[in-house]
Amino acid sequence: MFDIRKIQEQIISGAIKSESNAQIAQDIVNGEFEDNPTWVKNTMKRLEENFDSQRVKKIRMNCQCGYAMNEKLVFIKELMASSANMEEFANNERAKAAGLFYHDSELYLQFLFCPCPMLAEVDKLDTNTWCQCTTGYSKVLFEKAFGCEVDVELLKSVKMGDEICLMKILPSGTIHFE
Repeated sequence: MFDIRKIQEQIISGAIKSESNAQIAQDIVNGEFEDNPTWVKNTMKRLEENFDSQRVKKIRMNCQCGYAMNEKLVFIKELMASSANMEEFANNERAKAAGLFYHDSELYLQFLFCPCPMLAEVDKLDTNTWCQCTTGYSKVLFEKAFGCEVDVELLKSVKMGDEICLMKILPSGTIHFE
């Protein structure tokens, strides 16, 4: 059976090991007697206690699961193929329906709800650390689609008390629309 918690434990552990070692990863991820909401909060707290904020963000960005990445990549490529520039790309009705929009020459992605299944039972997060995995997911997705480096900045999070989840997508190279 599909166990999202086990998958998350493995992904987080691997990301921590790449920045540290197996023992620290085990110490941070271990929460065998914690329910999922408690485990999410405590794992992020343990992560923040062991690493500085830049490394925490890097670790969490490397935790993205890649769920449905290929389908989303196809979707973005289709939008790009029917667009001449970023503004046209983001103003497409399908793009808007998917949460993309263009404002003041910048691309944004928003969700009206938290898309993370691990946070379904979490009322509120104390920090945005958990949410950095979605910035990592978006970074990988848009880099593949745009063919250049992309930075993603988390601006708002439903689980932090905001009305939406909002990210700014910042490509740093030339994007070729067809």
